[in-house]
Amino acid sequence: MSNDSHAASVRELEERISHQFEDGALILEALTHASFANETGAGMPHNERLEFLGDAVLGLVVGHWLFGEFKDRPEGLLTQMRSRLVNTSTLAALARELGLGGTLLIGVGEERTGGRERRSLLADTMEAVFGAVYLDAGYDTAERVIRGLLQSRVTALDEGPQRDLKSKLQEVAQASLRVTPVYSIIATTGPAHDTRFEAEVRVGTYTTARGIGHSKQDAEKVAAGLALEQLQSENLER
Repeated sequence: MSNDSHAASVRELEERISHQFEDGALILEALTHASFANETGAGMPHNERLEFLGDAVLGLVVGHWLFGEFKDRPEGLLTQMRSRLVNTSTLAALARELGLGGTLLIGVGEERTGGRERRSLLADTMEAVFGAVYLDAGYDTAERVIRGLLQSRVTALDEGPQRDLKSKLQEVAQASLRVTPVYSIIATTGPAHDTRFEAEVRVGTYTTARGIGHSKQDAEKVAAGLALEQLQSENLER
């Protein structure tokens, strides 16, 4: 990719995320994979440090967002919802929607093995971009960018089958694994006015998950959500 074509693709990316960088070196670093930097030499910076920062910024923005958006949800369900927004699959899908793969600077070996489409590489780069936005313009701008990109996914968290995780887990377990999830309450803690229940769900021999909530139903929903994530993650990795 020539310098001019790469600069043009970076400008397109800035338009898609609704942020124009004051410091162009930051977005260039965010889009530079370690394989490219190693091949180029001369101590060229790459995006691993920005990825580390972006992961933290993303977690804070999404956690704060969900805390304010879903005031009636217990901690366990909020944790499960956050996980759905910041996991590798979601970030890689977002990166693909933004055309991030075509903007990456990657090494020859990484290019040959399909690095531009690798989920983990795309997700890491997405986090690096968030880190770059934060350093370039501060938390408020990073929050605006992240909210803009994830709004539809946050809305979807409270729609359709997501609202009943137990039903969704049962549907997946029976259709794909031919087993029915079995729930049990394994612990109850805290005073009467602030009781917490810990539920466990077993999906045959495939997976076991536990969740905590202020009611038995909430605890079972958290456990169901975690079990769903485990089953879906295992399927994605196959």
